[in-house]
Amino acid sequence: MSNPNIIPDPIAAGLARGWKVVDGARLDGDRKLDADVVIVGSGAGGGVTAEILALSGLSVIIVEEGALQSSRDFRMREAEAYPALYQESAARKTKDKAINILQGRTVGGSTTVNWTSSFRTPPDTLRFWQQRYGLNTYSEQELKPWFELMEARLHVGDWQAPPNENNDLLRRGADKLGIPTGFIRRNVNGCWNLGYCGMGCPTNAKQSMLVSTIPSALDHGATLVTRARAERFLIQGEKIEALECSAIDAAGIHATGRRLRLRARHYVLAGGAINSPALLLRSKAPDPNRLLGRRTFLHPTLISAAVFPQRVEGYAGAPQTVYSDHFLHTQAIDGALGYKLEAPPLHPVLLSTTMTGFGVQHAEMMRQFPHLQGMLALLRDGFHPDSQGGTVQLAGQGAPVLDYPLTDPLWDGARRALLTMAEIQFAAGASAVQVAHETAPRYASWQEAKQGIAALPYKPHLTKVASAHVMGGCMMAGDPRAGVTGPDGRYHGLANLSVHDGSLFPTSIGANPQLSIYGITARLASQLAQALTGRAAARPTAAPDAGMPAGVVPIKAA
Repeated sequence: MSNPNIIPDPIAAGLARGWKVVDGARLDGDRKLDADVVIVGSGAGGGVTAEILALSGLSVIIVEEGALQSSRDFRMREAEAYPALYQESAARKTKDKAINILQGRTVGGSTTVNWTSSFRTPPDTLRFWQQRYGLNTYSEQELKPWFELMEARLHVGDWQAPPNENNDLLRRGADKLGIPTGFIRRNVNGCWNLGYCGMGCPTNAKQSMLVSTIPSALDHGATLVTRARAERFLIQGEKIEALECSAIDAAGIHATGRRLRLRARHYVLAGGAINSPALLLRSKAPDPNRLLGRRTFLHPTLISAAVFPQRVEGYAGAPQTVYSDHFLHTQAIDGALGYKLEAPPLHPVLLSTTMTGFGVQHAEMMRQFPHLQGMLALLRDGFHPDSQGGTVQLAGQGAPVLDYPLTDPLWDGARRALLTMAEIQFAAGASAVQVAHETAPRYASWQEAKQGIAALPYKPHLTKVASAHVMGGCMMAGDPRAGVTGPDGRYHGLANLSVHDGSLFPTSIGANPQLSIYGITARLASQLAQALTGRAAARPTAAPDAGMPAGVVPIKAA
């Protein structure tokens, strides 16, 4: 008998209903496909756009480099998940190898593997965009209905269960120091509280694009092309004539030699803030102001692990439920870099490859694994005049690489963030703290940590830095001379191209970006649908049964 608590697998059901899915790895010849709109990428921006355009009556093709997988494939095993679901097997790095970047590469993109944290774009970030980049329509009030729309569509809400010990230690330690914390809203429906969100949701509770907008778009006639690498746009004058793609093998590594040519009236680029600029660079897209790929931002993230007498079991329970924005607001937004505090899930491969040390020292840390608590500090980059992000470049054979200088303001933020995390962990009762720095010893007290962390050398490869958030590279601006795209997401110089992903952001945002992308691209997609059809776009609505296709009501693009 089937378990009534397991949400039905919408992928299996949809394929049985006859979805139009083209698997590049299975092609036995070249293919040509036509549609009203071709969307490159199936993550937060691509998934939202695909649903709205398909519901509005447009024919849509979605192109994804990764494979179509479902809950049947998600077995909570790191060794399987990272190669199958992440860019470069979860080992993508910046050009100098100083920052590890986690990005999804599968249908649903990073929404399939993220930790469900859902924050609206912070108001101070939006004010900065309005003042510095002329994005006058990006006010908190004007974006509010779009955030509300997508929160309803994707079941974003308060997490009802108590936080696991890993998260609650952040709350308790901060509370002892008078540091305010809050609870993180999550896009889940019927969550089992397992804690393995980063390996794909095995119960279809996470409302990623994989189980929400993509199934809805496919049920409304869209075509999904998987295991197809978008190589270049074919550009004639100020228009794109076609998108050239290479089919790749089942392992997702090598081109098979088969080609796909996709033609459309309009193209939407939603490949993420490294791959989107790279595709445009390979295509030699117009870039008169030499801004393409520049101002690409991470939230450079610092890590601190602490040993507690009690079992913490950071691998069990909802991965991120407690946060603090206190240190985002302790200085001017364009002053010393602020940071957001969160508690990540701890899993053996990710922990062991992130933390420092080797041999006996590393083995001892892993023996204490059940007693470890982890904390992250996400630095808000792009506001300080001396910390302006990185640049997407093309490496061998056109592969993207992000050059991301680590500047003095970032190192100052890193030092302050590691001090903050260690102080909170000791306040929560830690017996020892190990920050992710190659020369840092294990500290046995806050006084020892305070002196030691302040004196550490802050340099690439010594200080461990990671990021799961990539933004910018196709930045919006009100003045066409100051941005790659306009406030409507249209690409300057190409009449039939829009960009609908986090690469639009002119700075990092200081929050986990998925909900910002959902809300902003819902508005842009609605505007685009209205422009292409001449009538009001369709509004996606939350499905009556979790994970199944949504209904439709009209919506006027604002």
